[in-house]
Amino acid sequence: MDAFYASVEQRDDPSLKGRPVAVGGRPDSRGVVCAASYEARKFGVRSAIPMSRAVRLCPELVILPPNFAKYGEVSRQVFEIFRGVTPLVEPLSLDEAYLDVTENAWGEPLGVEVARRLKARILEDTRLTASAGVAPNKFLAKIASGWKKPDGLTVISPDRIERFLQELPVDALWGVGPKTAARLRAAGIHRLVEVRTAPEEVLQKAVGSRSEGLRRLAHGEDDRAVEPNRERKSVGSEETYARDIADIERVREEVAALAEHTAGVLQRKKLLARTVVLKLRYASFQTLTRSHTEDPPTRDAEEIAARALALLQKTEAGRTPVRLLGVSVHGLTEEGDGADEPAGEVGDAPQLDLPVD
Repeated sequence: MDAFYASVEQRDDPSLKGRPVAVGGRPDSRGVVCAASYEARKFGVRSAIPMSRAVRLCPELVILPPNFAKYGEVSRQVFEIFRGVTPLVEPLSLDEAYLDVTENAWGEPLGVEVARRLKARILEDTRLTASAGVAPNKFLAKIASGWKKPDGLTVISPDRIERFLQELPVDALWGVGPKTAARLRAAGIHRLVEVRTAPEEVLQKAVGSRSEGLRRLAHGEDDRAVEPNRERKSVGSEETYARDIADIERVREEVAALAEHTAGVLQRKKLLARTVVLKLRYASFQTLTRSHTEDPPTRDAEEIAARALALLQKTEAGRTPVRLLGVSVHGLTEEGDGADEPAGEVGDAPQLDLPVD
């Protein structure tokens, strides 16, 4: 989907059409940009940058708080469309997925025609645009999907792969973020295709054990299948505070609230968890995690909160001001595996660390 959260807001409020819009936290409370409209992106406003910086880049920016319930409903509409065409749908986030359309409900022999029909159906049902990439594998399709946003459709046929790869910078490679890209460029590797011929010791120094995988991607090779039932590894909630918290009782209250939110996600997803993880960032920006694993798995809010609070005692909270807190759960299992069920219902709470779009 194109600028998903911001586009939903512009759709629902016609006065926002054509204006620079950012969805996220307030600039005076350490908020970050979750999504930026294309009008805002012209000023350099991007997802994950501080909202205070976004306002400096674009003084006319319209800032809206996120409405994850609304975005989740639109997401469900989109994924219903996907799954009506093929069962092989692998979600990446609320607004992005891989689809294997080798066989599809429309009987279309060409992936590009499936993509065109999907885009048209999404526009008709949601009044939102989507961009699609059509390619022989996931790596190339991912790159293609972002090639001509918004409302784009890019096809990389087998005979075009090499020409396409020749145009790409090194940070187009899967898993190469800004820091890794900087290390690669410092080693003289600026273009994706230069990874193919880089000395092994140079590549390993920059990316470690990923060197072999990156070489394969640099040749356009990716044999990963679309996994419609990809296991979810964790759920969680976290919050960054406008003012650092020094009072330990306030910290405990926040941890308990985050634990309840996380338990709500487990309830909604009908999942149980074995491991509770506490994340904490001090005012100095030092970040740490503490974890505890126990059987049987649970989604009981009181138990998760108690375990998170026990982990809190292993930190300097109360003696050192805290900037960020998070509670997540791992080791997830489905309902019905014989684990103990909680005594009561837990509210359907929002997940605070939804991915930016």
